[in-house]
Amino acid sequence: MKTDLQCSVFDENNEFSLRELCDLCRVHARFIEDLIDEGILSPRGTHPQEYRFAAVEIKRIQISIRLHDDLRINLPGAALALNLLEEIEELKRSKQQLEQLHKLEIY
Repeated sequence: MKTDLQCSVFDENNEFSLRELCDLCRVHARFIEDLIDEGILSPRGTHPQEYRFAAVEIKRIQISIRLHDDLRINLPGAALALNLLEEIEELKRSKQQLEQLHKLEIY
């Protein structure tokens, strides 16, 4: 089985419209709107025509798609899982900082 892999690198300061985000992530606008309703995405703007999404939102969409499609987790469950994954990452960063401080105190 051969799989086509594509990779795009984005500047984290980039912003995308709803249409651009749908094209990049290969999803329908309704899916993006559902993610917004669940609090998974937080666009700037008040109407879909005005929405601007930060590049970091792409990762949240990709994770949501995998949780939803591969693991059959509903969107409220995906929102909870994303929050927990982000909390784990923050705890890892804090742990790393504490370990670095501890090393400085030893020397």
